[in-house]
Amino acid sequence: MPCIENAYLHIEDDEIAGYGSMEDFPARKGAEITNANGGTVLPAWCDSHTHLVFAGTRENEFLDKIKGLTYAEIAAKGGGILHSAKAVQYMSEDELFRLSWERLQDIAKFGTGAVEIKSGYGLSTEAELKMLRVIKRLKEKSSLQIKSTFLGAHAFPEAFRDNHAGYIQKIKEEMLPMIAAEKLADYIDVFCEKGFFSVEETEEICKAGMALGLKPKLHVNQLNDIGAIPMAVKLNAISADHLETMEEESVTMLAKSNTIGTLLPGAAFFLNMQFPPARALINQNAAIALATDYNPGSCPCGNMLMMISLACIKMKMLPEEAVNAATINGAFAMETNSTTGSIIPGKKASIILTKKIPSLTYLPYAFGTHPIQRVMISGEWIN
Repeated sequence: MPCIENAYLHIEDDEIAGYGSMEDFPARKGAEITNANGGTVLPAWCDSHTHLVFAGTRENEFLDKIKGLTYAEIAAKGGGILHSAKAVQYMSEDELFRLSWERLQDIAKFGTGAVEIKSGYGLSTEAELKMLRVIKRLKEKSSLQIKSTFLGAHAFPEAFRDNHAGYIQKIKEEMLPMIAAEKLADYIDVFCEKGFFSVEETEEICKAGMALGLKPKLHVNQLNDIGAIPMAVKLNAISADHLETMEEESVTMLAKSNTIGTLLPGAAFFLNMQFPPARALINQNAAIALATDYNPGSCPCGNMLMMISLACIKMKMLPEEAVNAATINGAFAMETNSTTGSIIPGKKASIILTKKIPSLTYLPYAFGTHPIQRVMISGEWIN
């Protein structure tokens, strides 16, 4: 990873204007100077997979997990996604926005400057639109770069448990046209998994979204490898996310494609599952990103530094690889790479200033500490 020792960073308004060695520092009269005090400057994190808009926590399910119930077993008894959907359906849009705004401010303080946020805890037309309108309001109020994803196909509502075709028809003929008319989403996502949406159902839903201008970003290979990777590659999905369960041929196919593999180590950690095969993907030159999967059920954590530590400790990623996956690759995984993800003139001045640290490796090594001194988002210090 390129690094300049004893460097300056020049910022004008909300953009990076230049950088270089302090020996070449261009003194400017009246310029505001911030002394880094020996800290390290990094691009802000780009968290390309979150479910940040949700109505309530699920710590009772946390107890179920401790007692041995699996993710699928909790979902089968009405917990999981269906529980979150009921909470969203009963909560007002204003209250949902208030809670989500607080979470957005929290992740910014952890150094996140760009974030993708999904719907999917509505599972009805009214509630899905509510979530997407909240995301739109977050975009309008926040200086973070925010992308919105429609995930109405997150689970089948109780009323459609035995009528999958009926719910898919509702998504295609009722939800998607309204979302497109209000321009509420950038992407479409589907939870492609046994017990949720099949490969064929996922492709059908994605094609309906693509016809309206929504690009696919997909939940695949979390619990089982059911052939979702070939489908994601065929659709030229922006990213294939989770990937905890990957057969060798799936790794090879993803590596040869333009689809970015987004790894979510926080979910594997919280659910006590196997971790995505980062090294196998990297060894085949696959492009991979790191994201939090911030949500109330399988990863109630929006701290990207924790994800970087988990990536190094549990997936054997090198610190430079993990930071790269959490910045520029994450930006590519939500198409904000022209404005975020690296320190380049013309990009948004969204940066992290660490405390004085001995090396980049210290960041994942010292997990659980708070090495961040200050965070700037779009040219403004937020702390």
